[in-house]
Amino acid sequence: MQAASKQHPREPATEALLCPRFLRRLAFAIAVLAGATIALSIGGRMLGERIALAGHSESSEIQEILIGEDHLRLPANVIRFDEQRRNGQTDRLDLYLTWPEMEGYSNRNRLRFNDVGQPESLLFLQLSQSTMSRDMSGRVQPIYTHLFAGEPEAGPAGLTLRRLRPGSGYEQEALLLGALPDGATYAVRCLIPGSDQASTGADCQRDIHIGDDLSLLYRFSSRLLPQWQAMEQSVRSYMQHALTERESPLPRTNRR
Repeated sequence: MQAASKQHPREPATEALLCPRFLRRLAFAIAVLAGATIALSIGGRMLGERIALAGHSESSEIQEILIGEDHLRLPANVIRFDEQRRNGQTDRLDLYLTWPEMEGYSNRNRLRFNDVGQPESLLFLQLSQSTMSRDMSGRVQPIYTHLFAGEPEAGPAGLTLRRLRPGSGYEQEALLLGALPDGATYAVRCLIPGSDQASTGADCQRDIHIGDDLSLLYRFSSRLLPQWQAMEQSVRSYMQHALTERESPLPRTNRR
C-alpha cells in the first residue's frame, strides 16, 4: 500500500508575521523612525549653531534705527543683543566692534568675541538720547576738577592722569586728560587695574555727543590707552558714517 503523502500545515505564526497589514505597519514605523532621526539631526545641528553663536549674529543686513531724531543705519552683526536687532525706534542701542578693524561679529573673528583673555580686541558702544548738556570733556572744568586728589601724574601716550578723591563716588578711578587735534580736551575715566592681566574689556569709558541729540558712551580695555587718539578718531568716523538723513518716517514703536 502506497504510503500516504504527508501534509505540512502552514505555521499560523509565520502567516501572521508576513501578513500585508503587519508589513504596512512595519514600513510605517521605519519611516517614522527615519523621519525622527533626520529631524533630530537637523535640529541638533541648528541648536549647535545657535549655541556656537551665543547670541551673536553673522548677518550684515542693515537695520534702520531711530533714537530720538537721529537715524542710524547699522549691520545686524555689530548690534550686541538679539532683541535690539530690529528696525524702528528705540531708547538705547548697544554695539560691539573689533579693534582696530571696527567690524562686527563673523565666523572668522568669533574667537575675539568670546575670549575674555583678549579684552583689547573689542570696543563696546552704547547709544542713547542725550540727558546732559555736556559730555565727559565738557564736564572736566565744572565737575571733575573739584574731585581731583594729589598731583598730576604722567599717563600713557601723552595723557595726564588725575586721581579722584575717596568719597567722590569715583573711588579707585582716575581721569586721564589729553588734547585732541582740534585743541579740544580729551577726557576718559578709567579703573586702573593692578596688573595688565587684570584688565577687562570695560576698564575705561568715555562719552561724547554726536548727531543731533545722541550720547555715545564707549568702553574699552585700559590696555588700549596708548591708542586713545586712533580710537577717538575711529569711533567718531564710524558713527558719522552710520548716521544718515532720515528720508522717510520710521515706525515709532517703542522697543525695550
